[in-house]
Amino acid sequence: MQVQPYLFFEGRCEEALNFYRSALGAEVTAMMRFKESPEPMPAGMCPPGSDEKIMHANFRIGETTLMASDGRATGRAEFKGFSLSLSAPNDAEAQRLFTALGEGGQVQMPLAKTFYASSFGMVADRFGVSWMIIVMP
Repeated sequence: MQVQPYLFFEGRCEEALNFYRSALGAEVTAMMRFKESPEPMPAGMCPPGSDEKIMHANFRIGETTLMASDGRATGRAEFKGFSLSLSAPNDAEAQRLFTALGEGGQVQMPLAKTFYASSFGMVADRFGVSWMIIVMP
């Protein structure tokens, strides 16, 4: 059994995937746009002109597969009540990842040494996804 995060970017999925490619080295392993669906979308599911939006994508960060979509492309993505935890191999890489994810985002807790990690910090990226970056001692 696996639990995999599925992120709904409500119209900014392609932008998010490109950002995660650049910031984290993410690899998109599958992607389907709404126009490529073998069955038509139910009326009212997405706003008109959403054909180019992403219906489903798989992407990998390290050994983890995540899924993403534009959802209903409402333009109002909300990522509340969770964070994605990213384990970095060393403090320098943690700083690089923290800085990259924070570009256009918001630092929630600066990256610093703690009693449980040589580096730990929390940052919300430009899409509102909360990340915890950690280097175990």
